[in-house]
Amino acid sequence: MRIVFTGGGTGGHFYPIIAVAEAIHEIVDKEKILEPELYYLGPDVLDKTALAEQNIIYKPSPAGKMRRYFSIQNFFDVFKTLAGIIKATWQLYWLYPDVVFSKGGYAAFPTTVAARILGIPLIIHESDAKPGKANLIASKWAKAIAVSYPGTADYFIEKGVPKEKIALTGHPVRSALFKPVGEGAHHYLGLNKDVPTVLIVGGSLGAKAINSTVLDALKRLVDKYQVIHQTGKDHIEDVKKVASVILKDHPHKHRYHPFGFLNQLAMRMASGAANLIVSRAGAGMIAEISIWGLPAIVIPIPEEISHDQTENAFVYASIGAATVIKQKNLTPTILVAEIDRILSNPELQAEMSSAAVSFAKPKAAETIARQILEVALSHVI
Repeated sequence: MRIVFTGGGTGGHFYPIIAVAEAIHEIVDKEKILEPELYYLGPDVLDKTALAEQNIIYKPSPAGKMRRYFSIQNFFDVFKTLAGIIKATWQLYWLYPDVVFSKGGYAAFPTTVAARILGIPLIIHESDAKPGKANLIASKWAKAIAVSYPGTADYFIEKGVPKEKIALTGHPVRSALFKPVGEGAHHYLGLNKDVPTVLIVGGSLGAKAINSTVLDALKRLVDKYQVIHQTGKDHIEDVKKVASVILKDHPHKHRYHPFGFLNQLAMRMASGAANLIVSRAGAGMIAEISIWGLPAIVIPIPEEISHDQTENAFVYASIGAATVIKQKNLTPTILVAEIDRILSNPELQAEMSSAAVSFAKPKAAETIARQILEVALSHVI
């Protein structure tokens, strides 16, 4: 039995694949099914260690980006995508997997087309409230479609996809992230248990706009709170330098804790210590926040760059689990005022936490893994 995964470009597309692969291993081990061969096709790998841990073999396959804004690169990437389709078709022909699972995104498009050409069953998962182009196209020949948000199904149905093919599964999250680590988290991160903690995450690569606003608000933030700030690896040194100047003579400078990247353990610790999270509105991040049951302030990437996060943010906020600050409205004063409003109101915090937990679907990875195995096994037979 062979299974091919595709998707990537961002952590929001890549890490759900790892979560699903993890669930597949757990199911085959528990139910004594023959261990499948797992492959990943895409232009690059976000985390080679994560692939190795799940025994996934990487096969490089080019893909061109489908940008929503004008760029000369759009012209050249058409040829890159065509080359990717040819290579992916050749790769799938020799592998001939029993099923292809796609997380969508530009990186997945050549492989999903190749699966169509070769008649290989395709299952897709859409993370965002509003589907991306790659998944909307692939939905026309997909055997099954999994979605994270209830309203997402309507977009596929409008494209003529039978609703029987669509299932609300939620967003796959790695099992290690399910439970924040409360015990020892304050000691591990050097935090004071008596001071409220704000966790700020600008996505896996960080976000300049969020970093800049946090730095401008830093003195006011550390006056009242401890701040765990994931800046992004490329920004950490600059942020540290600026923060050291801003907080040079501040009596609470020890309350600011910048990190380039929070690995799995550090993220579990940070979420266990946090009273509130400030985050981008990627589907993966929202899924993790909901599982942690944390009140949130979400700052979506501007719509001219990506429509996905704005839709995600307002759908999640509509259930009362978060508030939204659009990036164009993001100022130090607004950010601090919103943090103060939430953390000064225990009742509101409890309501937001309860709403977050109600949104969470911790069995998403297992549900999708079982669908993949069902299709794969029927194909083998």
